[in-house]
Amino acid sequence: MNTIALIRNRAMKSIRRILISSRNSSPFLSTPANSGHAPPIAGNSPRPRFNHHQPLQMHRIKGITQKVLGLPYSNFAPLTMPFILITSNRDVSTFKVRNCSTSVESRGHDNNFERIYVQGGMNNVKPLVVESSHEDVTDERNLGGEVNASVGKSKWEESDVEKQAWKLLQGAVVTYCGNPVGTVAANDPGDKLPLNYDQVFLRDFIPSALAFLLRGESEIVKNFLLHTLQLQSWEKTVDCYSPGQGLMPASFKVRTVALDEDKREEVLDPDFGESAIGRVAPVDSGLWWIILLRAYGKLTGDCSLQERADVQTGLKMILNLCLTDGFDMFPSLLVTDGSCMIDRRMGIHGHPLEIQALFYSALRCSREMLVVTEGTDNLIRAINNRLSALSFHIREYYWVDMKKMNEIYRYKTEEYSMDAINKFNIYPEQIPPWLMDWIPEEGGYLIGNLQPAHMDFRFFTLGNLWSIVSSLGTPRQNQATLNLIEAKWDDLVGHMPLKICYPALDNEEWRITTGSDPKNTPWSYHNGGSWPTLLWQFTLACIKMGRTELAQKAVALAEKRLPVDSWPEYYDTRTGKFIGKQARMYQTWTIAGFLTSKMLLKDPETASRLFWEEDYELLDICVCGLSKNGRKRCSRGAARSQILPKTEGASASAAFFKPGTVVEVSSEDEGFRGSWFSGTIIRHLASDRFLVEYHNLMADDKSSKNLREILHIRQLRPILPPETGQIFKFGDECISGRPRSN
Repeated sequence: MNTIALIRNRAMKSIRRILISSRNSSPFLSTPANSGHAPPIAGNSPRPRFNHHQPLQMHRIKGITQKVLGLPYSNFAPLTMPFILITSNRDVSTFKVRNCSTSVESRGHDNNFERIYVQGGMNNVKPLVVESSHEDVTDERNLGGEVNASVGKSKWEESDVEKQAWKLLQGAVVTYCGNPVGTVAANDPGDKLPLNYDQVFLRDFIPSALAFLLRGESEIVKNFLLHTLQLQSWEKTVDCYSPGQGLMPASFKVRTVALDEDKREEVLDPDFGESAIGRVAPVDSGLWWIILLRAYGKLTGDCSLQERADVQTGLKMILNLCLTDGFDMFPSLLVTDGSCMIDRRMGIHGHPLEIQALFYSALRCSREMLVVTEGTDNLIRAINNRLSALSFHIREYYWVDMKKMNEIYRYKTEEYSMDAINKFNIYPEQIPPWLMDWIPEEGGYLIGNLQPAHMDFRFFTLGNLWSIVSSLGTPRQNQATLNLIEAKWDDLVGHMPLKICYPALDNEEWRITTGSDPKNTPWSYHNGGSWPTLLWQFTLACIKMGRTELAQKAVALAEKRLPVDSWPEYYDTRTGKFIGKQARMYQTWTIAGFLTSKMLLKDPETASRLFWEEDYELLDICVCGLSKNGRKRCSRGAARSQILPKTEGASASAAFFKPGTVVEVSSEDEGFRGSWFSGTIIRHLASDRFLVEYHNLMADDKSSKNLREILHIRQLRPILPPETGQIFKFGDECISGRPRSN
């Protein structure tokens, strides 16, 4: 069996690593039939652990592309160095790198005035773009950024609906200087006025990015992350006023402009909110960017992107913008209406749950990815403090169930005291009549917003789902939220998953809150409409909580209707029975959300890399301290009592693993659980996480560079001492480490 055939066979078993004896060794050895997912090991005898005297070489294969063709990880090469792309027929094509402009700004409808920005983002470096020197190779590229028709195929059997969805998703890919950089919001051939639906939206691209990553196609995601990072540092001004540094654009569009009579060039034209309806800055764009950056590393194993200096700088800029001190008394992020997925006036100004859940997720991502240096100590400390305070605040004050509702119903008001129960002076009369009968006995949820004298009791789906995914809610609260969705299935799912919020605003409340918005009429669009793109987030939350039957039920419901209805953006009416009256067809994140849900359900092990478990360390972080004067009082005990006790010793053990320490690493990849590999600590990252370089795992099957990964302390242990005094040979039966005597 030749090397390529063996790699292809192993790829079908979802094995991420393949052992070969050395760079000069001959073909791989096949795995015994009874070995399950155990990797093939060079030599004639299996080894329980690495033999440190005869090191093996292990190569990580990333995605189907690298497994079959041995493609390089990135198409970003140094400016002066071409790189080689090896295709399946062993032909070698050299790619050259050239610069492209980065933006165009158009003023009004003046066709004669176009100003070209050639700013290069971080350090004024223009984006590096790969251009093929061979037309035959270019023709073979599919829209996911890979080469050859055999690349990018799913490792699972796909239904006809999935095949149609993939074709539509690939047709929505946008290229910039010949490279894929994102997907348009909608690709409706019958839409004569696309407005801004022909742009690449940061939040809309997230399900597309995950779909490509889960399929092993990472180039488009890496290009997207790097190009949007460069857009971050550009000037953005509305009426002579500029927002803070670090703001990420809501969207961008690839335009072709004329530089002179004979020369035209592609440029990126970003929108930071200055062209959006209401001129609102997209607060969630930067948060989604951070979340996607972590997902890229988790699903590809490529941590080098996170470690890049420009990426670390961009990450810090977003965090500094979010963590800036202000007048707030609460740890939640204060935003205006229309600054997230609900981008029109819907009464969510203040501290909406959606932003808080994404904010919490982005902080946890950053905690894993920030490189610890003297310059980042204060930032990491601020992240830890904010995470602790935010989790307590949301769990304690946003949560409502039958018990909490009864407490609010009996609240005393106008309490002026440090020991006040009704800290936000909520009037019981605010409790809406519908809620008293709607909330189930065995369920609860996090309310949509909380401000002084105001609680928004609407159920906002995205915020509640991301609270589950990120562990912003407690384990008990997360289960109760899914219990509520199950109990109120007809209201929140109905004929199409899932309601963006429940219930809809109507009558006078609709007129006052939305300003009589004709698009947000009751049970339409953001006002109680049903959005299929929420399906992938619901699936991820269900997988985390072990409730996959709910996700499967919702996916099956969507699979019957979406292709028949031409993949609409949203659905109208109380039960989501009709296609939205202004919905675009062939909405990309509807298509991608469905595909991502299907793949997550087929591979729950991979899905586990995208969510967070409870971090008990956060419950021990508190900046207020205990004080007798009453002005600094800690109530973390209430939060700690809601979850399992913290595992002792984790933080203390972190001091043992210093840079340069040789350790053994436990793999969490499918088929390798329980295996231990040797490596060296490179650096201590935020929290109990470390960057480790493996001794025997290579970055890919063509690389001489050792693989590096960010690992939790639970995956590390000190290196075992060498065994002396005993000689073991293949076939020995052992008891307690000694040869068995006859």
